[in-house]
Amino acid sequence: MLSPLISTDIALAARRLADGGLVAIPTETVYGLAADAAQGDAVGRIFDVKRRPRDHPLIVHLAGLHALDGWAHEVTPAVEQLAQACWPGPLTMIVRRGPRAIDAVTGGRDTVGLRVPAHPMALELLERLQGGLAAPSANRFGRVSPTTAQHVVDDLGDALDPARDLVLDGGPCPVGVESTIVDLTVEPPQVLRAGAIDAATVGALLATPVAGASGERRASGMLASHYAPACEVVLADDADEAERRREALERSGTRAAVLDRTDDLIAAARLLYADLRDADAAGLDALVVVLPAAAGLGHALRDRLFKAAAGGGHRAEP
Repeated sequence: MLSPLISTDIALAARRLADGGLVAIPTETVYGLAADAAQGDAVGRIFDVKRRPRDHPLIVHLAGLHALDGWAHEVTPAVEQLAQACWPGPLTMIVRRGPRAIDAVTGGRDTVGLRVPAHPMALELLERLQGGLAAPSANRFGRVSPTTAQHVVDDLGDALDPARDLVLDGGPCPVGVESTIVDLTVEPPQVLRAGAIDAATVGALLATPVAGASGERRASGMLASHYAPACEVVLADDADEAERRREALERSGTRAAVLDRTDDLIAAARLLYADLRDADAAGLDALVVVLPAAAGLGHALRDRLFKAAAGGGHRAEP
């Protein structure tokens, strides 16, 4: 039975947001739980619904480079270069905040994360609103991100109100892992979260080396444990090791299976979170996942898998 929360009506989504409601929006990466970024009370509900720490900053989604005014303190050459090359697309830039970026969005920091999603429904919605949408992934904090509208309902349906909130159904997300985050407020720039646009590409576009994440946690995805299903995630370097680990788990009474999508990393990223959810739906105690090589999109997949494995499973939690 279709949830009363799910709709394809963009005009209705715009009205719900303008009235202070929450709307789960489709993007090319994952579904985001969006609020009007100018409405502090609405933004506050994001944290309540997700059970997310209030000091964990949110990404603001915009309609395009033309919509940056007021959100960024200034549009530097680096911002313009990356925006021209990567927006709309799976790249978030951390910049000095402008006057439109409120504390509820930034966690009180003097920086803000900005991106332009590459999904036609999200872009049409943003153009209608003529503003910004604060939108982290539309799931319980620390758990598996949603890549379909039904995933959102499964995770958050009991915390959303059909009379004021909405889940905008734009189909399955084509990329499937969260955006790359690059911090342009430090020298050299740092890639804080791996995504479909890898660090080498960012460095080439900026014509400067980029560094890995260091310093305080200041963006989504910098936690050691994240993206965790209920079952335990066990990592293996190749298919043979994965099978040995599965057999050992089965001998100990643990119901386990192997996931190996290393032959197609684009599909592996698109299906990763669905695969983790399917493992839970099948009642598995453990999922043994073969790690891709640390190159290109493999960096993003390894990042998500290591963090999912660090979660240790939480099937016994309420």
